[in-house]
Amino acid sequence: MAVLVPGAEAPDFTLPRDGGGTISLAGFRGRPVVLFFYPKDDTQGCTLEARDFTALMPAFEAAGVGLLGLSPDPVTKHDRFIAKHDLAVPLASDETHEVLEAYGVWKEKSMYGRRYMGVERTTVLIDAEGRIARIWPKVKVKGHAEAVLEAAKTL
Repeated sequence: MAVLVPGAEAPDFTLPRDGGGTISLAGFRGRPVVLFFYPKDDTQGCTLEARDFTALMPAFEAAGVGLLGLSPDPVTKHDRFIAKHDLAVPLASDETHEVLEAYGVWKEKSMYGRRYMGVERTTVLIDAEGRIARIWPKVKVKGHAEAVLEAAKTL
């Protein structure tokens, strides 16, 4: 499993995205980008996080910062999630977990004594040169999008 640190080169990827087509990290080169990794579409915490980032999207755009959500859910589920909650943030699908593993967010988790593999909610801020500027592991959703926006504005 990868362990990424600030200053390291962010692993590049090309993944299927909502609405069809693909999205790649290389496509954001030349401007900072926020990658937020989340466990599952249409669950309480993930919905709140995606809605918070959507609400702040104009401020991220004004700061010249891209936004991208990633989860292991398929594109069809992303499309329903976006339509149901009127989300504006692009969502990438990593059903193979390759990118999730490259970023070190595919981890063993435990709930009610049951152990399973899943996404640890994590946000990564990548600078315009493709290097990791900051990592927020084990994200608590409340106030998180605002904190990420403030950090992104300093790049």
